[in-house]
This record gives sequence, C-alpha cells and structure tokens, in this order.
Amino acid sequence: MKSNPCILRQRNTVFLAIFGAAFAIASNVVFAADYTFDVEPAYPTERINEIYKPLMTYLNKATGEHFTLVTARNYHFYWRDIQAGAKADFAFDEAHLTDYRIQHGHYEPLVHTAEPTSYTLVTNVEIGNKGVAGLVGHSIVTMPAPSLGYTLLLEFYPNPVLQPDIRSSAASSRDAVDSVFAGEADAAMIPTWLKEQYPNLTPVKTSRQFAGQCVSAAPTVPDDVKAKVKDALLKLDADQDTAKLLFELGVTKFVPATAKDYAGSEQMLKNYFGYK
Repeated sequence: MKSNPCILRQRNTVFLAIFGAAFAIASNVVFAADYTFDVEPAYPTERINEIYKPLMTYLNKATGEHFTLVTARNYHFYWRDIQAGAKADFAFDEAHLTDYRIQHGHYEPLVHTAEPTSYTLVTNVEIGNKGVAGLVGHSIVTMPAPSLGYTLLLEFYPNPVLQPDIRSSAASSRDAVDSVFAGEADAAMIPTWLKEQYPNLTPVKTSRQFAGQCVSAAPTVPDDVKAKVKDALLKLDADQDTAKLLFELGVTKFVPATAKDYAGSEQMLKNYFGYK
C-alpha cells in the first residue's frame, strides 16, 4: 500500500513545528543560566530574603539570566565558605571581604555603593562624653567576626588589657542599637549611615573610610554576563521596585568599582582563624 504524499507532507510539517517549538524552549533554558548571588549575613536569614528578593527579581528581568540568593547562617560560616572556595558566582561584600575574594579568588569587582563605608561607635550621652577610653569595662555589642564593624572595633582597642566587654551577638546593626536602648549593652558599633537615624545616641568615634560595599564576580562567570549585571546595577536607582533595597543599605546608587578601590583591605583578616 502506497503512502499518500499529502499526508506525509502534513506529518512532516507538524513534526517540524513541534521540533521548532521544543528547540525554542530548550534554547531559552540553555541561555537563561543559573547564577548564585551571595550576600553577607548582616541580617537574619528571613530578613535577608525579604530585603534582597526584589534585587534578584530585577536582575532576572534585566539580564535574562536567573539568580539565586545565597546566604550563610552567620559570619563564621560565611568566612569558612569563602576560605573553602565555595561556589559563589556573584558576591556582595564589605571592603575587606571583597579584597580577599579579589586577591585569593581572582574575583572581578563590578560596582560598589556610591557612599563610602565607615563604622561609628555609639552610646548614651553619659558614657559617650568620656570617649573611647571611657568605655573600657563597659559592654559594646556588634555583629560577629569577621564583620567589618567587629574588625574596626578591635582597632579602637588594640591593647587586650584595656578592652571593653565586646559582645558579638547582634543579629543586625539595628538589633545592636536596640540592645543599647533596652539597657542590654552600653554601646554599639554600627554603620555610620545608620547613626544618622538615631540622633539620641552619642557618637564616640568613627572609623576610617573604605570604598562602599561591592558586587564582585567569580572568574568563571562569562564576560558578557558580568557586563549585563554591571549595567543593570548601575541603573538600579531608576527601578522603583528596588528602592527599598537601597534605603535599607543606606545608599543612593551603585557606581563602577575597580580592584584598586579595595587594595590592602584584606589585610584586616590576617588575625582571623583560617586566613591563608
């Protein structure tokens, strides 16, 4: 029995249409690669997800790629993962951790927050008038090591004999401020930009400045993807849905970053366990 040429042509047409649609879907899956985006555990995990979810959504839409937010349970685990070379396609870190990734992991800095970073030791009026030395023997709450705030606080008190009671138990910088208001601690080490929101606290001392928090990319990330992410972040301040993120970070926008901006900052980590 001979096949009908018309039926065969129809079958071929249907097959090609189905194959073409499947190929188009497969192509989209292939090109929408999945990238991890690590952020410092400067907030409780649930809060981090709430703060950074709009950023992941924005990057997905702006670049055509897919980004998965990753954070560690605390700074101890975050530092351990960095040292172990755990997969992190993109990272958003303070200066010392950014420079460590650059020097030891060959990461490329893409953008950083426009405002420079510094930390300020704040307390109540009575204790604040006595200066840094006046807090020796008193309790100061801060984020755990090796956060930048904790590291800079140790610079204020280089003599281990003349140190305050440093409590690295804060779940966030705002949590540290709440501890002072609640009378659970006498002082707190917080980002300087956050200090401006609490005029009833007395600044004792402000640290040296660093380039702002930086988004860097692993050397395994394709150059075109790095370029798309960088371009998207430079335009972030124009996106209304991510305005909450910028406010929470105390920044107005992102600007281009270079390795020179962070050169030498990783030296602050030398005294921490596991540094190599």
